[in-house]
Amino acid sequence: MRFSTKTVHAGRKPDPYTGAISTPIYQTSTFVFDDYNEPKEHDYSRTSNPTRSALEDALAVLEGGNEGFAFSSGMSAISTTLHLLSLGDHVIASDDIYGGTHRLFAEILPRFGIEFTFLKLDDEETIINAIKPNTKLIWVETPSNPLLNVTDLEMIGRIGKEYDILTVADNTFATPYFLKPIDFGIDLVVHSTTKYLNGHSDVIGGAVITTTKKLAEDIHFLLNGLGTNAAPFDSWLVLRGLKSLPARMEHHQKNAIAVAEYLYDHPKVDDVFYPGLESHPGYDIVKKQMTGYGGIVSFNLKSDVKTFLNKMDLFFLAESLGGADSLVEHAATMSHASMAPEARLKAGITNQLIRLSIGLEDVDDLIEDLGKGID
Repeated sequence: MRFSTKTVHAGRKPDPYTGAISTPIYQTSTFVFDDYNEPKEHDYSRTSNPTRSALEDALAVLEGGNEGFAFSSGMSAISTTLHLLSLGDHVIASDDIYGGTHRLFAEILPRFGIEFTFLKLDDEETIINAIKPNTKLIWVETPSNPLLNVTDLEMIGRIGKEYDILTVADNTFATPYFLKPIDFGIDLVVHSTTKYLNGHSDVIGGAVITTTKKLAEDIHFLLNGLGTNAAPFDSWLVLRGLKSLPARMEHHQKNAIAVAEYLYDHPKVDDVFYPGLESHPGYDIVKKQMTGYGGIVSFNLKSDVKTFLNKMDLFFLAESLGGADSLVEHAATMSHASMAPEARLKAGITNQLIRLSIGLEDVDDLIEDLGKGID
């Protein structure tokens, strides 16, 4: 099946009892055993649930992994993945990752004896030089949040295999519609399903897709033991969102390209960060590993940030991204406020940086709205 067909059919079958075309929401905590020591396929909804399983199967198919696992949030998916590590392990991570991920890596996990090095993952020699005897994991966001930096996943996968290091890619921005990290040798793919996979700004969720039986067993063991699983209704909402993923991503991208080009030519804008612009430093990598560019545009504004944010009507000032509504945020005081100021500046996240989540509205209305704010 081609991708658009998979988003409709993967993981789903008509309900065998009623013929319902939509996967039922199995809103139950427990399941009756057939007999002593004879559970059915599902016995307790933390461990597994039919609605969640349908979503997990669909995610595995879309990303090209062997199994998928759905979590209560993107951060619960990330936190569970990091529990694959042990005391004394070392992680190499992108330096401009999502603020919540950075907070977990820089402030929480070091208290449990896990060490982190934050780098721009754009140079193979620099990455190799950062590897230590205890390096166990490389964490990549591509495109990254909020600067849309692009990492060569084939390079990361090759380094991981050569040095026996687990590689993880957060694929939230690109989605499997535009990028499949597993195709380039990445071991684990992570998502905040809150964003594009759901696409409707009405659920919080996360996912991990594995590539081996051992990784699948380990992730499920941790999910069950930590209780970080997604709820049935939340799983159903993401499952519903997947059906329209290709159409939505095409519309997000079409609008984002037009907005990026408009901002690139605007005299009151300094830098525009969008993988679809030929001026993007990672453009050649984008063309090699992605089939599209996504719906996030970031830029540095020359004029007053507060005035800009308060003068628009269609771009709502809010965190998150990937929904039908266009959103605007000031990364330094919103999504990345948890990062230390020096870490933000080192990564290039300035106080003039604006991140846009381009929605599904008419693009001419969006550009007019941006112009009103900038001017």
